[in-house]
Amino acid sequence: MARIVMKFGGTSVADMDRIRNVARHVKREVDAGHEVAVVVSAMSGKTNELVAWTRDASPMHDAREYDAVVASGEQVTSGLLAIALQHIGINARSWQGWQIPIRTDNAHGAARILEIDGTELIRRFGEGQVAVIAGFQGLGPDNRIATLGRGGSDTSAVAIAAAVKADRCDIYTDVDGVYTTDPRIEPKARRLKKVAFEEMLEMASLGAKVLQVRSVELAMVFKVRTFVRSSFEDPDAPGMGDVLNPPGTLICDEDEIVEQEVVTGIAYAKDEAQISLRRLADRPGVSAAIFGPLAEAHINVDMIVQNISEDGSKTDMTFTVPSGDVDKALSVLNASKEKIGFDVVQNESGLVKVSVIGIGMRSHAGVAATAFRALAEKGINIKAITTSEIKISILIDGPYAELAVRTLHSVYGLDKK
Repeated sequence: MARIVMKFGGTSVADMDRIRNVARHVKREVDAGHEVAVVVSAMSGKTNELVAWTRDASPMHDAREYDAVVASGEQVTSGLLAIALQHIGINARSWQGWQIPIRTDNAHGAARILEIDGTELIRRFGEGQVAVIAGFQGLGPDNRIATLGRGGSDTSAVAIAAAVKADRCDIYTDVDGVYTTDPRIEPKARRLKKVAFEEMLEMASLGAKVLQVRSVELAMVFKVRTFVRSSFEDPDAPGMGDVLNPPGTLICDEDEIVEQEVVTGIAYAKDEAQISLRRLADRPGVSAAIFGPLAEAHINVDMIVQNISEDGSKTDMTFTVPSGDVDKALSVLNASKEKIGFDVVQNESGLVKVSVIGIGMRSHAGVAATAFRALAEKGINIKAITTSEIKISILIDGPYAELAVRTLHSVYGLDKK
């Protein structure tokens, strides 16, 4: 017997037929004797509809009331799934975040989980009851509903798995696992059997949309073994109930991966923009004067490159931001121009960041050189480069994105079985 947390996203619960299909997945695990908690998202498209209603009511709305509205999507789904489970003979009840409770901070709309009391859930497991939990929400210190931000149901599921000491957390989605790259770009992409937490964290933050970044962070901190699985596979197909190795991709500790590949996958992020500040004075405090105001404006800065003049008196600073934040970033920088002391600011949008990821890179030389050589042979110009122990990120012009992904996927042998 195992304790399992199952999470189903919006496409998996998009209508009543799919909710009934989810109930069959849950029944399979219950019939196998497992203790089960289920975390659900709102039906596909429902959260967008609720958000649109709040904005229509008032563009400058109260964030606490926003949370009260948008959290209702998950409340509906959890109730419907509990009813569907009861209909097929499963002892189930729905739970809202505040009922457990899931304690969060006070950042309404983007709250972070502080604590989960799993005592009552565990007691109900002992009675054979399935907990159907509304994801994406908790209870703030002001005693009001607080939502966790888009994609927050993944975070809810992993946090609950940690709180109840689950043996694993199964994230059911519309894909059957994590691939070496986006199969829509490279048909030869392969599904990975295992991915280390650190690799998945890089993939999630660098463009792979399978898991939400905060959920991977939590899984890594609390060592929650997490499977990415498809909800669209037949719930009763052979192997679906395998306790140790169900179909899908296991996100786990590096120690569980016996044969580590040099490169695990290629990720990409579109709609990147590059901002360059020219002829800055090279003195202490300049970087803080640039990136402090940007951070205060909640602008996410990524790749940073600094070029210092030959005599060391001047420097150029180049960095990337999401394309949608360019105008906001330029406004912030121009407001601080006197303090920063740059001559001119330049920007370029429509860029793409392509990243090579793999824990095996720590012990292998020449990984970066291979990428640079392969891209040069295809005539792809590199605008910026950043690296870490397990990642190389390269900024290129947008039209070359698919060619770069396919080239790198091939040169590292990821298209081979």
